[in-house]
Amino acid sequence: MAIRLDHGTDELTEVHEINVVPFIDVMLVLLIIFMVAAPLATVDIAVNLPSSTAQPQQRPPKPVYLTLKADGSLALGDDPISRGELRDALATATGGNKDERIFLRGDRAVPYGDVMALMNDLRGSGYLKIALVGLEAR
Repeated sequence: MAIRLDHGTDELTEVHEINVVPFIDVMLVLLIIFMVAAPLATVDIAVNLPSSTAQPQQRPPKPVYLTLKADGSLALGDDPISRGELRDALATATGGNKDERIFLRGDRAVPYGDVMALMNDLRGSGYLKIALVGLEAR
């Protein structure tokens, strides 16, 4: 009894299928890398905000400067004012024009919360155009 084994020909034939397994492996590795790297990109860092490299904007002929000093006191232009006088002093300085831009200068040592509280007071007074003033970085 003879058995005939047919191994086919020795010719290489083209395979028209794509092996997807290596692509899935690469995608899973990339997914793991991004899952590990994404939380590292949102780490809290110390921020030093007062200097800016932005192009200086055109100033109005008579700008209104509101200064928050390191001790928490306020000055409108060169005149010291209290928080209670802020609304009336701004109305006098701007001539009642709520659309005039207020240039806010804050000392580097002032806590960020105090700057935000002052901005909220300005917004409560109706002044929505507030420009933050900083030193130019060289």
